[in-house]
Amino acid sequence: MSVRLMVVDDHRLLAEALASALKLRGHRVLAAAAPSAGAAELVINRAPEVCLLGTATPAEPGVFDPVLRIKREKPQIAVVVLGPVPSPRGIASAFAAGASGYVRHDERIEGVERAMVKARAGESAVAPQLLQQSFTELLNPAAEPDDEGARLLQMLTPREVEVLVRVAEGEDTRLIAAGMGIAPSTARTHVQRVLMKLGVGSRLEAAALAARTGLLERAASGSGAARE
Repeated sequence: MSVRLMVVDDHRLLAEALASALKLRGHRVLAAAAPSAGAAELVINRAPEVCLLGTATPAEPGVFDPVLRIKREKPQIAVVVLGPVPSPRGIASAFAAGASGYVRHDERIEGVERAMVKARAGESAVAPQLLQQSFTELLNPAAEPDDEGARLLQMLTPREVEVLVRVAEGEDTRLIAAGMGIAPSTARTHVQRVLMKLGVGSRLEAAALAARTGLLERAASGSGAARE
């Protein structure tokens, strides 16, 4: 049965390839476009029966905002997310935003097609094992893996945390010393200790590690107690 749909993905070539494959199977593909600030508006204006929305980062905050807007303005449009092997919270976030399904990027075209048809019929389209994993993690948060950001933060003293924040903001040794009211030699020593504890070889690596693990956000919010 033919489905009127749109394909929206981070990678235009992948979107166009999937759209072509679905056209060959008899479906009416309205457009294939890369996500942008106007992606949700494009879907709303075209009003397909189903939107296949691709994402490479299902766990990032705000990634499903287009789903929220689509469902708010055109609730009749079924949205199926195409993504990588997800974290259970990524699946939960997709459904919380209003998605009707979640399909892995490496799924066969038949699997994508089944998900589209189920979503159009108002059914949830997600593999049972993925759904089970989501419920298991959400109901048993203690079973989650160790938080690397929290672990790293506990390795640093409060003063070293402040030094790391200043390093991440691009301050050199002179500015760190002036901002903290300490001698440049002391500031330099703190920086070296931070690099050593984090297991990195440069200030740039330290800043990148802090950003990747969410260490800076934890430091700013005061969570994850540091010790002297």
